[in-house]
Amino acid sequence: MKMAKKLILASVVLPLVISAGSAYAGGKDRHDECRPGFDRSMMKELNLTDEQKEQLKTLRKANRDDMKGQHKDKPKQDEGMREDRMKNMNELLLADSFDPAKATEIAKKNAQKQIERQVEMMSKQHEMFSILTPAQKEQLIELQQERMEECGDDMGHHKGKDRK
Repeated sequence: MKMAKKLILASVVLPLVISAGSAYAGGKDRHDECRPGFDRSMMKELNLTDEQKEQLKTLRKANRDDMKGQHKDKPKQDEGMREDRMKNMNELLLADSFDPAKATEIAKKNAQKQIERQVEMMSKQHEMFSILTPAQKEQLIELQQERMEECGDDMGHHKGKDRK
């Protein structure tokens, strides 16, 4: 009977966990425009020189090639990591009692991977920003602030707040 309960619970919980992750990782929307950092549409407003455009193009190509190289064997690695993560999650969720230490360990692993990705992304953005002149950097900061204000207004509107 105990095994039957676990199977029933797993059949209910797993689809919920998977669908929550896929919903979170969904397609692009208005919120993607509200992210700080490198944005091609803003870069167009900076009146880049031909040399700067070429440098950015070369940097983007190098980053793209680097990513392809890093992810060449990644599908097999990712599949193994996903299986391990799901196994650990299932063990945690299907256990007779909740283990906060194991949950913390799982959460820390996920957070560390996210931190590593963010640091890598910021490093690449820094390289791209270093191509800009001081005046272009100031203009970019102003454009980002304007965009964030617009996004803040939009976000407040969606939450039912009345902003004027």
